[in-house]
Amino acid sequence: MAHARRIAVVKRHLGTGEETSALFDGSVTIITGAGRGIGREAAMMFAQNGARLVLNDLDRSVCDAVCDEVRSLGAEAVGVHGDLTKPGVIQRLVDTAIKEFSAIDILVNNAGYTWDGVIHKTSEQQWQAMLEIHCTVPFKLIQAAGEHMRAMAKAEIKETGKARPRVVLNISSTTGVHGNSGQANYATAKSGIIGLTKTVAKEWGKFNIRCNAIAFGFIKTRLTGDSKNGESMKVGAKDVKLGIPGHIVGQFTKIVPLGRFGEPEEAAGTILMLASPFCSYVNGHVLEVAGGAFV
Repeated sequence: MAHARRIAVVKRHLGTGEETSALFDGSVTIITGAGRGIGREAAMMFAQNGARLVLNDLDRSVCDAVCDEVRSLGAEAVGVHGDLTKPGVIQRLVDTAIKEFSAIDILVNNAGYTWDGVIHKTSEQQWQAMLEIHCTVPFKLIQAAGEHMRAMAKAEIKETGKARPRVVLNISSTTGVHGNSGQANYATAKSGIIGLTKTVAKEWGKFNIRCNAIAFGFIKTRLTGDSKNGESMKVGAKDVKLGIPGHIVGQFTKIVPLGRFGEPEEAAGTILMLASPFCSYVNGHVLEVAGGAFV
């Protein structure tokens, strides 16, 4: 009960509506890459905490499946499948949120993948693909969603003197902070999203729009699974193999003080935390979630 009262006090203090124990009482939340792994777990957590969800995934079947799971929890959800690097998909995602729910309160830029290669063997296609999905797509989505978020904030400021809290969360990686052999393209892109995060935080703080980044370390997803399992994704006409060699996994866990990879739900929990009223004064921050690695 004390925890529920604390949430209610935070929400009442922020002027976000009636006293309630739900962290996201009807907040409209867009999550990209929501069909699997961290994105899927985040969708479940936001649904359990009162959010209304607009979910995107490249794969229609998994996008539809996670929407069905969210609805089974009693939450509202609509899916917008499609490749965010293709013309029109980002705008369709934003337009759907406005059409279905008339607002955008939280944006989670989670979609992404890896396409590894040592520097001297990295192709132009590999390089551009990482910049596109990890930098350009979030930038364009922030622009498109921000048009509505900023307009609503301005109207609220004019009417009441204060805008309701809104949030942009960008998913980065410890590779973007510290670099990693064989991932020059991914490291560069994930470093770039950090610069974008800090800039949005500075420009949009006056609208009560917070922007933070989360740099995940070794989390159990198909990007960190054994590459022998055959997981891959289609990039244009090319099949990109996902995962890392199994013998390397043990080497990675040795540098994590907790001695293990993180679970997707543990990663999703940090997304929930930074989007919540409990982090209302956290802005422009990069949170490393890596079990103590790199400290």
